[in-house]
Amino acid sequence: MPDTVLTGPAAHPTDPAAYAALHSDASALLDGWRPTGPAAAEARDRTLALLADGPVVMGRSHRPGHLTASALVLDDTGSRVLLCLHGKMGRWVQLGGHCEPTDRTLVGAALREATEESGIAGLRIDPVPIDVDIHPVACQGGSLHYDVRFAVLAPPGALEQVSDEAEALGWFPPDGLPEPLAGGTVQLVAPALAALRRSPLRPAP
Repeated sequence: MPDTVLTGPAAHPTDPAAYAALHSDASALLDGWRPTGPAAAEARDRTLALLADGPVVMGRSHRPGHLTASALVLDDTGSRVLLCLHGKMGRWVQLGGHCEPTDRTLVGAALREATEESGIAGLRIDPVPIDVDIHPVACQGGSLHYDVRFAVLAPPGALEQVSDEAEALGWFPPDGLPEPLAGGTVQLVAPALAALRRSPLRPAP
């Protein structure tokens, strides 16, 4: 999933306290979350173990692994999903990326990333995660993303705008996702649609 490139002191804060509120939110969220399947349960438990190391794990500079937040964006009818062709990976993937010191909640981080990368205003998000996935990435010369994933709903008539971080954006039917597809993306479709049926998605706090 694309990541916003920041510069200056806020890009890679050296003080873990900058992530204290976000760390507390992530710990409480995942501790109370009912996983959507066995793989998600194992990833949730591993993520909680990582969170025990403190706020430092929320920043991308933590080489052993750090939390990220992503979102599967649905159109207002739930009949299409918005995916991004990742410039570096060369694969289609849901929107999302690194947490930043300004993020106070994982829900807010996921919505921020989805808004930045889609160019769509007025997105609404379900605060209950739909998946947790752990996968290797090239950060810091080699690291792990502990990715917490959410369902997001676009407003009627939403028009996406490709950001500098992506090669392309595209809407696809849930049963007709494009190739090549990033591993772990297809598993988001069923729980995202279930989230849409469960309750109206809403703006993040």
